[in-house]
Amino acid sequence: MNIEQMKQMAEYAGARAATPPRTSSSGEHVSLGKPLRLVMFLVMWLVFSGLFVLAGGALAGPVGAGAALPVGVVVALVPAFLLSRIVRVAAQWERAVILRFGRFHGLKGPGLLVVFPVADYARFVDTRLLTLDIPHQQVITRDNVPVQVDGVIFFLVQDPQRAVVTVQDYRHAISQYAQASLRDVIGSMTLDELLSERDQIQARIAQVVEERSRAWGIHVDSIRLLDINMPEDLKRMMSRQASAEREKRATITKAEGDREAAVNLAAAATTMAQSPGAMQLRTLQSIDGLGSSPSNTVLLAVPVEVLELAKALTARKEPPGT
Repeated sequence: MNIEQMKQMAEYAGARAATPPRTSSSGEHVSLGKPLRLVMFLVMWLVFSGLFVLAGGALAGPVGAGAALPVGVVVALVPAFLLSRIVRVAAQWERAVILRFGRFHGLKGPGLLVVFPVADYARFVDTRLLTLDIPHQQVITRDNVPVQVDGVIFFLVQDPQRAVVTVQDYRHAISQYAQASLRDVIGSMTLDELLSERDQIQARIAQVVEERSRAWGIHVDSIRLLDINMPEDLKRMMSRQASAEREKRATITKAEGDREAAVNLAAAATTMAQSPGAMQLRTLQSIDGLGSSPSNTVLLAVPVEVLELAKALTARKEPPGT
């Protein structure tokens, strides 16, 4: 099995494992019109029931009104239910895509909407900033290192009409396209580039997804990589490499310090050689520093030749016969 086949198998396995569950349209809509529709249903039911009773009383008197009451109560349920379904309420962040007899009719919202229950179909779209997780993707880098990468997408719907009419499920579509783009971009880079150029990789993936999702009426705000997992043996090798690199820098720093110290010592020796009393002053300073504590004993070693020379000079200066 060659490297290209290994890459294809890893990408196929990552694509199958990263398929998110589909999101139904009902899960996107916050139903704010249920209390209003309930009130309208009760009012319409009472009104139509009263109309049946009045019609029965006008035709057959009190007997007809009594007979029309149970019939009116049952029959009034149908028009009351249909009329109560006309009124819908969209939240501030929602837009309703209206399809009338299957064709796009317009956008409505936010606020109170009038949707005819038989002719119209309303699909509510959330226009806030939305997030989608990118599950772990098995990717092989350009230098044949298998890594697992996951992330998150931040996007928003700018054109609800295209998001509903153009694509079947825009959440699932942008999630799958982001996963494919992530594998393509990371697969074209080495491991060192992946670890050191995360910001550039995120911007590049977001740009690729944005170019395609713009046709769906979706704007990609950003894509962030959350975690990059590597094989354990590779982590240990990278740890050893980092340790060796730190030891190398420490050795170089110590060698540079020794070289600078040697240069300074040579300069100090040259200065002392040019001044006859510099060495004696330095010796006296060292002795003074050692003798500051009573526990230290200073020993001065004088060569024997110096003592003998001193004796000879003393003997010459003494007068004869003394």
